[in-house]
Amino acid sequence: MAITTYSELKATIASFLARDDLTGVIPDFIKLAEARVSRELETREQEKRATATLEVGDEYIALPTDLREVREVKLNTTPITVLSYQSPSSLDTSYSSAGNGKPKAFSVVGLEMKLRPVPDAAYTAEIVYTGTLPALSDTNTPITFTRHPDLYLYGALTEAYTYLLDEARSSQYDAKFTRIIQEIHIDEDRSFYGTGPLAVRSVYQRQNVAAEN
Repeated sequence: MAITTYSELKATIASFLARDDLTGVIPDFIKLAEARVSRELETREQEKRATATLEVGDEYIALPTDLREVREVKLNTTPITVLSYQSPSSLDTSYSSAGNGKPKAFSVVGLEMKLRPVPDAAYTAEIVYTGTLPALSDTNTPITFTRHPDLYLYGALTEAYTYLLDEARSSQYDAKFTRIIQEIHIDEDRSFYGTGPLAVRSVYQRQNVAAEN
């Protein structure tokens, strides 16, 4: 059974459920599965870039609204200045004075990025980050869905049987969903690092923004 489109996914879910009274809520099962996929995956499709113009005195700048994890922050200077991540308290300890200068480090505070030193001139910052996966719809087919339709299927079925209060089947499909997540993580690591030894990621590359909130 091919699952290449949003419509085919909905039809397959309905076929697995063998019920005709859940058609209206199947899209909700898919959305819930997508939310979980975005939280648990870190794919190339989720890696994005955003730029921000820093003005003199901009200690805080807004983060992208779909940001989940910061991978890199740099200033487009000559040469490029890569900012290091520090926790909020460590940042204040390292840069305790209020003096301005070219930013060298950053932290995440709520929905904003905190910079130190505070910019002494206008700079263009580039943020590389992990964001939310694009939503699957009749007019949009994310690469992750194209490559892993079974992930969406089993994720939606987990939510469907949770809705139906069928704990046994929900657990059954959740186990399949979890296994696929693990397999995708291995696949993504290979795509980033090849087959050689894995490089250790820096602290801010694995820093979960949610932990700062």
